[in-house]
Amino acid sequence: MSKELLSINESIMSRLRKLYDECVVQVNEVNSLMIKIVNNDIALKHAQTIYTISLYLVKHRRTFVLESSTSNIDELFKLVENVGSYISMIQESELYAPIPEPKPYKPLNNLVDDKVITYINNPTPLCELLINSALNEGAHRTSGTLRLSIMSKALTTSNGFEGFERGSEVVAYLRAFKESSSGHWAYGSRFVDSRSLEEVGKRAAQYAVLAKNALDVAPGKYDVILSPLVVGNLMELIATMASAFYVLTGFSIFMDRKLGDKVAADSLTLADVPRDVELSSSTAFDDEGVETYDKEIIGNGVLKNLLHNCKTAAKLNTSSTGNAGWISPRPWNISLMPGDASLDEMIKEVRNGLLITNNWYTRLQNYVEGTFSTVSRDAVFYIRNGEVVGSTGRVRIADNLNKLLNNVVMIGKECYMIKWWEVTVPSKVPYLLVRDVNITKPFD
Repeated sequence: MSKELLSINESIMSRLRKLYDECVVQVNEVNSLMIKIVNNDIALKHAQTIYTISLYLVKHRRTFVLESSTSNIDELFKLVENVGSYISMIQESELYAPIPEPKPYKPLNNLVDDKVITYINNPTPLCELLINSALNEGAHRTSGTLRLSIMSKALTTSNGFEGFERGSEVVAYLRAFKESSSGHWAYGSRFVDSRSLEEVGKRAAQYAVLAKNALDVAPGKYDVILSPLVVGNLMELIATMASAFYVLTGFSIFMDRKLGDKVAADSLTLADVPRDVELSSSTAFDDEGVETYDKEIIGNGVLKNLLHNCKTAAKLNTSSTGNAGWISPRPWNISLMPGDASLDEMIKEVRNGLLITNNWYTRLQNYVEGTFSTVSRDAVFYIRNGEVVGSTGRVRIADNLNKLLNNVVMIGKECYMIKWWEVTVPSKVPYLLVRDVNITKPFD
């Protein structure tokens, strides 16, 4: 497979070298099987192979990025022949920097779990594990998705870099229902882990079953426990804001900060971990052929690093961090360092608060100030004097990211590997307890 994709790259590159000053070609192949679970049964199996071609082209400091997906490899070559007419329409890039000279990189090992290949051919046992683990905890009905993939990536640059990687991925998320209540959990990794997949069903069902004794919660300030699903969603937002591109363009809470500034509670350490092979975006090289490395974004509450490609690094007189993105640097995988608290210990610490298990519709009202809102989904539990006393309907967190980071008072000692459509960057995150979170009602 490596020879096949790299030969495709070279065929494309041979056509582009004559036309452009610099070129990068990346071809991705994804062989995947998606299974939809509806009402405790397998409702759909969809297998597909998708090729994605990505081109980075430079002519007279004008840069052009193109990406297209197809299931027909011949379409990729037709695409290459039609891009030349567009480059003259583009202005010179304000962030231009030459493609870096190729250097050796240390490859990552053990990126493919053979069990993923096995279950692509027969996914039924994993689907039954998800469904039965929820039903055994008292759920009446389940719906969700299991996706199994083998992903290959080939990168070639016009100045001689050549890299190839192949890895597996399993993503599972399940919603469990008990009467009118629901709970949800998710898992994402390179590896099939039966215990973690069983936990997806168990936790979703446990939340659905516990969501009884409905109470009305008034808007106001509450101490809030955020589940790993919510933490993953918010930490992805914060890690993405650490992209130097977003800092330069004014879409980041770090725009007015400098490295070394205090930005979070002392206990909080947030990192980009491209070399954590458990997480499915692990990679040895970025989109410019620069070797990746693990790095803290926030270390013990202090801003440690922005994420750079060669362009933002040149603009800010620093070095690439191996996070390219041809336009914007990005986090590969996210890790929030665990603390020493159990979930029960967090609950006992809360006098008047909530446990929010899931969220959606996260929106920024002001990127620089960090004003944001997000709406709860599925079970929300009301905590009084250290005990869960009931559940409530949907609530909205309407607050500030800077304040949230600084008001973290307890961090869970167990991290969970999360990926689903509200957490698109693979994340390894714990529960968090945050003081004085502003809660409103989404329908007020």
